[in-house]
Amino acid sequence: MSIADNLLKYKNELDEVAVKLIAVSKYQEASAVLEAYNAGQRVFGENIVQELVEKQAQLPQDIEWHLIGHLQTNKVKYIAPFISLIQSVDSLKLLVEINKQAAKNKRVIDCLLQIYIADEDTKFGLGYDEAIDLLRSEEFAAMKNVRIIGLMGIASNNAQEKQTLDEFTELKVLFDGIKVSFFRKDDGFKELSMGMSGDYKLAIEAGSTMVRVGSNIFGKRKIKHWKEEA
Repeated sequence: MSIADNLLKYKNELDEVAVKLIAVSKYQEASAVLEAYNAGQRVFGENIVQELVEKQAQLPQDIEWHLIGHLQTNKVKYIAPFISLIQSVDSLKLLVEINKQAAKNKRVIDCLLQIYIADEDTKFGLGYDEAIDLLRSEEFAAMKNVRIIGLMGIASNNAQEKQTLDEFTELKVLFDGIKVSFFRKDDGFKELSMGMSGDYKLAIEAGSTMVRVGSNIFGKRKIKHWKEEA
């Protein structure tokens, strides 16, 4: 099946349940992204800043780019002019830098707080208490150029379905609690990004509003792995 066929399969399924599809295009050629774009996809997720910046310059300017991978503070300035959503805010330090770079670009950048929900040490994210402390902090209260619109989480790899569903469900409970406590009057706090190719159905069952699907749309990754610079 073509990229367009794969894409439409997911879009049709997700449109029925009002869940947004993030097409994860990391390590794909710009031409593959353009094929998905021509099939109607407008929202793409990238993990690596250098690759994202290069594609953004080559591709249609109405694409909504999401940064979904770990973001180093010294890389924020490269994506601040155009990024639509940073899904992977995992520290107050990073949020401070995003706010600073957004102000320089005279814009407000939407962000998700990445919450650590997996039963493994390789994932990034804020602990539940750390997320609450961030939202209560004076530093966050003073920020004018970032907007927290929800949470993101990545479940454990190769876990049993029950564990995966439990992890997603616990994140939804946290989302609901944060919504009531901090964003009761803010209609913008509404996104819960969880679920990828292998577990998106469980994520939707638990309340996800956006899922991230890559190789099931684009096929195997086509270009060399990028190396992050320190």
